[in-house]
Formats: sequence, C-alpha cells, structure tokens
Amino acid sequence: MFFFRLLSRLPLRLLYGLATILYFLLLHVIRYRRRVVIENLRLSFPEKSPQAIRLIARGFYRNLTDLIVETIKMPDLTADELRRRVRFTNPELVRDRLKAGQTVIGMASHQSNWEWIPSASVLNDMPVDSVYKPLTNPFFEELMREVRSSFGAVPTPMNLLPRQMVARKNIPRIIALVADQVPDVPEQAYWTNFLHRDTPFYPGTERLARSRNLPVFYTELVRVGRGRYEVTFTLIGDPPYTDLPAGAILERYRDQLEDTIRRHPADWLWSHKRWKHWRGKYAKVGAKLE
Repeated sequence: MFFFRLLSRLPLRLLYGLATILYFLLLHVIRYRRRVVIENLRLSFPEKSPQAIRLIARGFYRNLTDLIVETIKMPDLTADELRRRVRFTNPELVRDRLKAGQTVIGMASHQSNWEWIPSASVLNDMPVDSVYKPLTNPFFEELMREVRSSFGAVPTPMNLLPRQMVARKNIPRIIALVADQVPDVPEQAYWTNFLHRDTPFYPGTERLARSRNLPVFYTELVRVGRGRYEVTFTLIGDPPYTDLPAGAILERYRDQLEDTIRRHPADWLWSHKRWKHWRGKYAKVGAKLE
C-alpha cells in the first residue's frame, strides 16, 4: 500500500511517462490479453479492416495504461484539479432530482476513466453510492476501496446493495453502477444483441428501478484530452413504469452504450471477456424484469 501511496504523489506528467512505458510492455512484451482484444474488436466491427482494428487496439492499450496511472493518482488529486479534469455537461438533470429528494440510478460503463466519475460527482453536489463487484485479492480490494472513497463517494459491494438501500433510504443520491459487466449467473441474465452478438446483462438494475420507482440515467464518459473527460447524462427511464415493456431500460442502455463505443471505440475495455458465455447453453432467454 505504501508503494502505491508513494506513486500517487508523483505529478501526472511523470505518471504518464510511466504509462507510456507500461503501454509498450503490455502491448509488445507481455501482450496482455491481445488475442481477446483483437477478437472482440474484429467481431464488434466486422466492417473495419485489419489495419483499422489494430489501430483501435493500440488506442485501447494507451487508454488502459492511462487509466491505471490516473487511478493510482486519484487519492492525491485536489478537489479543484479533479473538477477541472472532469466536466459535467448537464449536471442539472440529476442535481435537480436530488434536490427534490429523489434518489436516481446512474448506469455507466467501462469507458475511458470510470474510476474518477463518482468522486467528481460528489464534488459537483451529487452524492454517490458507487456499486462494484468485490475483488478476490484482499490487498487490491482494500486499495480500490480507498481510491473509490476519495472525496466522499461511498463504495458499495454489489452483494450489499439491498442492505445499503435500506440503511441510506433517506439520503438522495446516485446509485452508480458500471452496468456492462458479465453477470455471474448467465441463465438469469437479460440477453440482447449488443455489438453484433448475443450478450447477457445484469437484470438487477432494471428490477431495482422498477421496484423502487427510481429514474435511470445513462452516464456517458468521453475523453476530450489526456486526463480530461466530459460526462453527459441521458434519461433512459422515468417512473412510473407501468406501461414500459420489460427490458426497455436495459435496451435503451444498450443503445446508448453502443453509440458511445462506436464514436469512441478505443476507450472501451476490450480486454474484458464480455462474451465468454453463450446464449444457446441456457434454456431461459431473458430474466423476468417486472
């Protein structure tokens, strides 16, 4: 832990120098999940040439290594610096709901630097419970909880979310989920077509929105420069949900995310084994969402 705290004290310009070295090592020496990255890109963008796929892959590794050093830097960033580096284009959409006493759901993704967003939201008067899947390594679990709790965000393990919803029911906030993760139980997932392939999504987000009558916002994160991002909220679900077909919120999230990825393909987490499950293995096509 001491080593990472020491690294966090380095200026970002030096950390970006380390990121450039790490980029070369991951891409050319270690070849970190290179087959997974190329295969994911090739199947997601069948219209693109091999040369274009390789170009996106190189951009992905640059984004990944920048993400690593920016995450390390997070505890040492000042509030003013983080505000300068993360700009919300339309925070009033969410802030007005919170001021009215309403909790909202924010559906984000593994796009650009998703680790900075909860803390940046808190600094912009939007309290956040950041829901995450716990890591199996105790050291890195403790490290990431420290990073994610910077500036007052509340890291919430996925399995403890129901308890947290009760304990903090009177606190208007964003329930932030990185919603493009692979479900642990694919036979209970919601399956839909995403980037040309059958893809399972966690059904719990839509269930939570419907059961608690919570509005849902797609949270788009776009890199506008090295270490600089813009966040835009899009309303994709607003209660009551009595007339909204089951799966509609997840389908809208899918559409928004796919649009973001197509506009900024190098910034998504292509090393993620998003399609390791096969829909044909499971008799159940989609989870019940009502």
